[in-house]
Amino acid sequence: MPVVPVLDSTMHHLESGSAPFVFLHGNPGSSFAWRHVLPELGGLAPDLIGMGRSGKPDISYSFADHARYLDAWFDALGLDRVVLVGHDWGGALAFDWAARHPSRVAGIAFFETIVKPMNGSELPLPAQERVRRFRTTETLEDNRFVRQAYTGGVLTPVSESDMAVHLAPFPDAESRRPVLAWAKQMPFDGEPAELIPRIEAYDAWLGASEVPKLLLTFENSPTLLIGEELQAWCAQNIAALEVVAVGEAGHHAQEDRPKEIAAEIAAWAERHDLVA
Repeated sequence: MPVVPVLDSTMHHLESGSAPFVFLHGNPGSSFAWRHVLPELGGLAPDLIGMGRSGKPDISYSFADHARYLDAWFDALGLDRVVLVGHDWGGALAFDWAARHPSRVAGIAFFETIVKPMNGSELPLPAQERVRRFRTTETLEDNRFVRQAYTGGVLTPVSESDMAVHLAPFPDAESRRPVLAWAKQMPFDGEPAELIPRIEAYDAWLGASEVPKLLLTFENSPTLLIGEELQAWCAQNIAALEVVAVGEAGHHAQEDRPKEIAAEIAAWAERHDLVA
């Protein structure tokens, strides 16, 4: 389990084989979220800065902060012609990195992520309520948010042993700052103002780039972020996109459908000769 020096801290990652896939997790996850997907496909799965086993520097954990540390991690490992796989904020970071490093990206697969700035009709009502609540929250005094992610954000709650791994990086309020920072940054009704232009920039790239792209969709959960409305937006606004329905799952779909996710990504990568 390598640890790479990046900027003023370190980033940990999991690796399996030599495939070009790079798996980027979301909030409140870590590389552990890919534990059933990574062995099927191979590649690298980093812990975003402040999460998992990566360092927790004294930063604000803004999107720009995460992008800076992720840039340094990609550069430290000399990664090129990668196939990005992103979930939740990991998908947004994948889009952002690809838009700024287009020659280093061979393809992008994504699901349950931030594809555009959203308004009230596009964000599920429970998510709207959480966003508004977290924007006025100063600290997370307990791990309720993490527990809810892996009980309510999935169709089948994770085992207690897996829950313990998800909880381990966040033993106290200070360690939960990255989790809260991500929750506050959901792009909803024009906020955060500094993040919207960055999302619009990667949307422009998604609409113009002929890099192969794969959207995996799911159904039968009130926690899903990409429902029919956003699926339609993706189909109309993202170039070179394939859309594949995977089945029933919650927002943290790697917990519900890992084998199916891996199989669909493998089939898509083979169709586009993305893996030698």
